Amino acid sequence: MADENDTHQTSEAEGAYWRDNIRLLVSLMAIWFACSFGAGILFRDFLDQFMLGGYPLGFWFAQQGSIYIFIALIVFYVVRMKALERKYDLDD
Repeated sequence: MADENDTHQTSEAEGAYWRDNIRLLVSLMAIWFACSFGAGILFRDFLDQFMLGGYPLGFWFAQQGSIYIFIALIVFYVVRMKALERKYDLDD
């Protein structure tokens, strides 16, 4: 009976871990989509009235900004996943 209870607790912890993991991924992908597609394409005309480094902001987001944001999101994801793994006692 004890093994069955341990298995149930493990599956609950795994489910909670994956829910948190997927929530983090979806959130970060939504941010990346908003920055790359939204700022680089949808809102480009509005953003082009502002300049960054001598270039219109919409152009900058389309060419450079979305890449920088993607790299920052990767770093953020690594930090958050390490914390999530510690929370669920899955770290190395």
